[in-house]
Amino acid sequence: MADAMEYDDKRWTYRNYREWDLGEGERYELIHGVAYSMSAPTDRHQAIATALTATFYNFLEGKPCKLRSAPYDVRLFYRADESDDTVVQPDLTVVCDEKKRGPEGCRAAPDLVVEILSPANTVIEMERKFNLYRTAGVREYWVVAPEEKVIHVHHFNEGALHTLAYEGGACAISEVLPGFEVSLERIFAE
Repeated sequence: MADAMEYDDKRWTYRNYREWDLGEGERYELIHGVAYSMSAPTDRHQAIATALTATFYNFLEGKPCKLRSAPYDVRLFYRADESDDTVVQPDLTVVCDEKKRGPEGCRAAPDLVVEILSPANTVIEMERKFNLYRTAGVREYWVVAPEEKVIHVHHFNEGALHTLAYEGGACAISEVLPGFEVSLERIFAE
């Protein structure tokens, strides 16, 4: 996420967002009505996203939870009249409740969100998203740090926070998806 849109004195809604005429590859997220441009992911970022996608997809095949990858709109505080002002595009999103999946994307807090850090991601952005996901009711938030080869898994359970850091030859596991684990060696192989 780069700088806020130049004319950020305006508060945007999902309705505005949907009507924007964006150029090829141009993407934005809305956080509390402020538009933030998103940089294209790096090759390393894409390699990690692909490895994670394959692992999640294979695990979820035939199960009610569904995996979606960016660009995929997640309207955390969904309103049918499109007046909601927060739309994010996590790298990976897992939604288990079929009623939350709409034709445009996710209509409420997903069960699990994965964000892969890149040079364009700032500490401020990650803190903003951490608080946003926690407030919205996301149950599990993974932050993948390619440079450090670490995956931080944050569990938000009824207001309580439990964070685990996985590194080295460990396997990151999910509480939201019992039985799911992913080898860090495999994810960071490239």
